[in-house]
Amino acid sequence: MAQAAPTVAEGALVLDRYRPLRPLGSGGSGSVWLARDERTGLDVALKIVARDGKAGQRAEREAQVAARLRHERCLRAYACGSDTRHVYVAYEYAPGRTLRDALRADELRDRDAVEAGAQVLEGLAHAHARGVVHRDVKPANVLLADGEEISVRLLDFGLAQTDDAETLTAVGDVPGTLAYIPPERLAGDVSGAAGDVWAVGVLLWEALAGVHPFWTSSPLETARAIERGAPSLEEARPDRSRSLTAAVDEALALDPAQRPSAARLAHALREALEERVRERQVRKEPLFRARAVSYEAPVLAAVVVGWSAATLPFYPGGWWIGLALLAAGLAAFRPRIGLAFALAVPILPLGNVSLGLALLWTGLAAAWLALTAGEARSGLLFAVGPLLAPVGALGLVPLLAARAVRSPARRFAQGVAAVLVAAVTAGIRGADLPFAGAHAHVALAGSDSALGVAGALARVVTAHAGLGLAALVLGIAAAAVPRLRSLGPWGIAGAGALLLVPALVAPAAAAAPIVATAWLTCAALTVSSQN
Repeated sequence: MAQAAPTVAEGALVLDRYRPLRPLGSGGSGSVWLARDERTGLDVALKIVARDGKAGQRAEREAQVAARLRHERCLRAYACGSDTRHVYVAYEYAPGRTLRDALRADELRDRDAVEAGAQVLEGLAHAHARGVVHRDVKPANVLLADGEEISVRLLDFGLAQTDDAETLTAVGDVPGTLAYIPPERLAGDVSGAAGDVWAVGVLLWEALAGVHPFWTSSPLETARAIERGAPSLEEARPDRSRSLTAAVDEALALDPAQRPSAARLAHALREALEERVRERQVRKEPLFRARAVSYEAPVLAAVVVGWSAATLPFYPGGWWIGLALLAAGLAAFRPRIGLAFALAVPILPLGNVSLGLALLWTGLAAAWLALTAGEARSGLLFAVGPLLAPVGALGLVPLLAARAVRSPARRFAQGVAAVLVAAVTAGIRGADLPFAGAHAHVALAGSDSALGVAGALARVVTAHAGLGLAALVLGIAAAAVPRLRSLGPWGIAGAGALLLVPALVAPAAAAAPIVATAWLTCAALTVSSQN
């Protein structure tokens, strides 16, 4: 049975020097407190670990290793002490959150992830030059300090290997976290500094692709995936520069001798960032003074706003062209403002149909804006649903989402929304519902209740099994396609089989387009996997 994390009384003086102020976090073997050093007046992060067992030894070792490192990217240890029950380590206090927390919240831009990786590598290069190998580099051990600029601290040197001390692991043990352990260590060999570089490569692949290159629910399968090696980052992020994907791929070379040093990889990452900036400057037009514009976002914003103003009871009439052009301009040069504007325009005309419908749309639009603001240029991707549905091509949405949207959760939401918005549009136009082959009449006019409107729409979805199933399947496929593509022929076959599921319950007339788009998707994935 695991011991409870050690703790202290708030305000009590520890080692006649440190006064704990409030807890910062705790785990199975220790707790961390914000404390005040009464001798210097500095705030410190006071780590408290039970003295008995390996946890106490690891904490003391961690402090010893951290104390010998003097680099802004390595969390500094000020002092280490103990009493009869606990080991106490006072660290530099840097308020922030871990890289793992930032990845889970999907709040890290690509360039920030690359900058964080470069800074981690700079800290590792300093440690390697002093004979220290971290051996447990992972997102949970990288602190992102609060502030406008990316500033990282490398944490937890408790498993570090030094060139002048014995390790705390027995023969045959593989220290570290499985998903970030290099293949040579799994094979029982010593990897040294190259193992830390591998871990940073995994961290970058995960941050840029949105999924882990190796992790599965089975430790055995995860280990086998590591031994096979990671697919090229270019497969998951073909939109990234070749220099960046090549740098990450080099860090994940199966042969440790082929991996760059930490310092060289940090330099390569910064070169990739600077190359991206130079490309943007070359493409920049002096008249507009804006970053390069992709056509998808302006077109989709114009479609959403123009269709809403032209089709719904919008007053004054005839404004749809001007509103569409305004939406396109905002989406081109201020993507988040363009996204918010496009989502806001339908509110008033929907209110002319039904107050409940306008209230429901307002709530959904606010939630959608919060979900997609991090990737605002692709926030209106769902609008392709009504465009593709009339030609039976809704099944292509996962391919489009995989190209335009980085986050799996956002890809799922875009896939589901594309089907549902296509269904609502078909209902307004009096056309057949996608994947259902039938009309649906929904009485929305005059309703003042948002819940009543939501219930009426939900009844339409549940009454047509093909529609609800297709929305779910396309959402799952959109989230999974980048990962399935990286698995080769079996993954591509899995994507095709998944996309064929709606055909099982759809009418015969709707089944043929489903099969056709599934084949087209598999063909596109096959071509991209060979490039």
